[in-house]
Amino acid sequence: MASVTGSGWAAGGKRMRLTRGLLSIQSAAALIENSLENKNLYHRAHREHGGRPQRNNGHLYYLLMPKASIKKARVLSSLVSYRGPVLWVNTDDVLEPTGIRARRDVVRHSGSVVVLAVDESSGSPSVLLEKQYRHAVGRFLLELPAGRIDKGENALHAAKRELLEETGYSARSWKRVLHFWASPGFVAEAMSIYLARNLKAGAAQPEDDEVIELKLIPIKKAVSMVLKGTIQDAKTIAGVLWLDQQMGK
Repeated sequence: MASVTGSGWAAGGKRMRLTRGLLSIQSAAALIENSLENKNLYHRAHREHGGRPQRNNGHLYYLLMPKASIKKARVLSSLVSYRGPVLWVNTDDVLEPTGIRARRDVVRHSGSVVVLAVDESSGSPSVLLEKQYRHAVGRFLLELPAGRIDKGENALHAAKRELLEETGYSARSWKRVLHFWASPGFVAEAMSIYLARNLKAGAAQPEDDEVIELKLIPIKKAVSMVLKGTIQDAKTIAGVLWLDQQMGK
C-alpha cells in the first residue's frame, strides 16, 4: 500500500501518514474520523487520488493509486557533484509530482545513437555487431555500433558519423525506429536506434581507445544469441528483437 502524504491530507496543521499494513475496521474508522477531523478529506482523496477502501479477512485498508500527472518534479536545489568529458552528475533535492520529496543523484548525458546496420547483399540478412571490451562490466560484449551525440549535433548525423568511424560502413537508407531511456532510475540518457540499409564498406576510423572486432551475424542467429544470453547489451537486445519482429510481419 502507498503511504498518504501531502498538503491535501493535512489535518489541524499536522501532516498525516498511513503506513503499510492492515488496520482493523474499528481502528481505521477511528483514524479517519478522529485524526483527519474533516470527513470531506476522505472523499477528496478518493476523488483526486483514485483511492478506494478495500476489505480483506475482516480488515479494512485504504489503497491509494496515484493518478498520472503531466507535471515535472520541482527542483528545490541542485548541485553538480561531478563533471567529466562525457557526462556529469547532479545531486537534486526534488519534490516529485506524486508528493514525494527526495534526494536524486542523476547522471546527465547528451544522448546517444545506436545503429542497426543490416547487410542484405548475400540474400540472408545479417546485422553488423561489434565485439569490444567494456571496463564497466569487466568483459567483452557484442553490441550494435553506438555513440554519443556531440554538442550541437543532430541525432541522424551522429548515427552516420558513428557507423563510419567505428566500422567503416556507410548506408544509403536511414530511418529512426526506436527511442528509449537507457536506465531511467538514475541515468538521463536517451537513445535512438536508426535502421541503416544498403550498406557500403569502407575504412574504419576508430578513436585511440577503441579496439573493435566487427561481426556480421545472420539475424536469426542474433536472435538466438539474445535468447541464450550470449548478447547481453540492452540496446542491442532491443534492436535485434525489433528487427526480428518486423521481419516476421
